[in-house]
Amino acid sequence: VMKTNNDFIPILNNISKTKDLVILLVDLFNIPKSLNSIIDNLDNDILLVLTKRDILPLSIYDERLIDYFANISDRIIDTIICSSKKNFHIDELMDKIYEYKKSNDVYVVGYTNAGKSTLINKIIYNYTDFEPIITTSLLPSTTIDAITIMINEELTLIDTPGLLEDGNILDVVDTRLLKKIVPRKEIKAVTYQLKDKQSIFVEDILRIDNCDVNNIILFFSTDLKIERSFKKRDLIQDLELHQIKVNEREDIVISGLGFIKVMKSGAFNIYTVPGVLVYTRKSFI
Repeated sequence: VMKTNNDFIPILNNISKTKDLVILLVDLFNIPKSLNSIIDNLDNDILLVLTKRDILPLSIYDERLIDYFANISDRIIDTIICSSKKNFHIDELMDKIYEYKKSNDVYVVGYTNAGKSTLINKIIYNYTDFEPIITTSLLPSTTIDAITIMINEELTLIDTPGLLEDGNILDVVDTRLLKKIVPRKEIKAVTYQLKDKQSIFVEDILRIDNCDVNNIILFFSTDLKIERSFKKRDLIQDLELHQIKVNEREDIVISGLGFIKVMKSGAFNIYTVPGVLVYTRKSFI
């Protein structure tokens, strides 16, 4: 990734001057630690669009996901869940865009790989006679400039470059692992009971040690190899240690890789490839 957020903040500042409606996309599987990097640089009404609903287990209620984002900012005027891949709630999203837009121009913003280009391509496919024109890729930050797409005489969407999330594992792994890490279908939650001296390994990029007996639920791509082992601890070298204390009803997030739901408070040693952000958040599942 050659760009930095210093390249993108001026774009947000210019959007703020327009007062036009902003669609803020958030990937439900990879929620950024803080959305303030975007919201604080905007003075516009924001329609929050929660994407990739098809990735999370269908047993999760949509209302709970929406409630998780309540009270983030008074600039957010409405929230909707959608899936571009499944064509889920795209018509409802378009209704909200027409309801809230201030002019013909509507800006689409979000972090890298949130699904901005995929969503716009779906709108082009559904509501115009043109072929989808926006390049999509697993590689971070493939949209490097603002792209203007006239949907009709009443609506023009402006696709903007994605902001980079510091510490995202997608920025530090090779293409082979990238294809495994980014989920392509509904993830299946996997439950483990971790006892003393047990570790869980995800490929060769993550190791989870429990300092107490605890039950954990892993939410990772189903393409990743996950195993529990007593003996493998010393086989994977050059991983970075994160000492994490977690409270009940909190998740441990490995940025870009997935998250771990912890059933009770405890302490964990999390080892990742260097440069990956690991933190706790209020559980939303």
